[in-house]
Amino acid sequence: MKGAQNILKTLISISAISILSLSSISSSSIAIQSNKSLYKQVAQQQNATLVEYSIITNNSQETALYIWVIKPTGKVIFRQVDLNAWRQKENSSLTDLITKARHETDSTQTLKKLYQILIQPIANTLPQKAEERVIIVPQGALFRLPFAALPDSNGKYLIEKHTISTTPSIEALDLLYKRKTRKQKTSESLIVGNATLPKTSFKSCNPTNLSPLPGAEQEAEHIAVILKTQALTRDKATETAVLARISKAGIIHLATSSCKNDDSSIISLATSNQDDGWLTAEEIQKLQIQADLVVLNSYDTALEKMTADGIVGLSRAFLTAGANSVITSLWDVDDATTASLMISFYENYSKSHRGAGALRQAMLKTMKKYPNPRYWAAFTLIGT
Repeated sequence: MKGAQNILKTLISISAISILSLSSISSSSIAIQSNKSLYKQVAQQQNATLVEYSIITNNSQETALYIWVIKPTGKVIFRQVDLNAWRQKENSSLTDLITKARHETDSTQTLKKLYQILIQPIANTLPQKAEERVIIVPQGALFRLPFAALPDSNGKYLIEKHTISTTPSIEALDLLYKRKTRKQKTSESLIVGNATLPKTSFKSCNPTNLSPLPGAEQEAEHIAVILKTQALTRDKATETAVLARISKAGIIHLATSSCKNDDSSIISLATSNQDDGWLTAEEIQKLQIQADLVVLNSYDTALEKMTADGIVGLSRAFLTAGANSVITSLWDVDDATTASLMISFYENYSKSHRGAGALRQAMLKTMKKYPNPRYWAAFTLIGT
């Protein structure tokens, strides 16, 4: 439990640099300098390019964007974007653009503008080979952004050029890596899809406001075949049955309904005479799990409560409990399309055991049939 508590503390503090006020700009530079050796070490451990963002504010108004790029060689590159000038030119803040992109039916032009702000200044520092990983450390509203769907001036999406994942902080990534090297691998999998809705309400969660997910059931059955296991669906997917298997599973896939309650989502499972069918973030983070990968295929499971230093909720709960990486959704996703993407993901993951690479391949395959990013860019991998 001590390792999990250390992870939790790091995830709560999130990173050395958060959304910064103008008065703390100089201290942020000091923080980067003091952590430079750790950042270099993590980039080398991961054999990946790290990209850390910090939004600078003055009187609650965004004034600048700081970007640090740490190469696997240990080279550190710094770029700065004038958000004041951008706001005057476009009459829109960075946060406003992110919100707009998330809610537009066709967000192509907005995503192109976000590429100009976030990626164009560092494009020449990113790896040339698509299979080489880029690990992004977002800040604030950037956690809500589908980086994979940012298109350059030629319309080529970032995921077409790079293998992308995110992390709450470089410090957390370091701890996740150290914990992963000490873990014993397990071949067991827990696959859950379309659990029968709970029989009673819990806090603000009422099962009558949730809907069954037949596509998730088909998805779970297909994935179970790929991973050579049996899926828990409908009445079999009780909270008690899930908890009985969750600690031993190397892969955890939960394609269920969920309910927003205060700061976090609550996973909806079938009810037995031993439980209420509601699995909360508080219950999850008390577990000791061995999973290398957790996939949360439900509504907005990455976001939940937004704070100045990151996100709390199910993704953080699973990382705290012992997961190495968590795949979550940034917005409500189409049931049938997601099932297709997830099946493609596991077909790749079962061969490579590389989450970010498998997710990239699944996105590339899905975008050929469904070009709109709303259908293929909703998922993001957090962790190592």
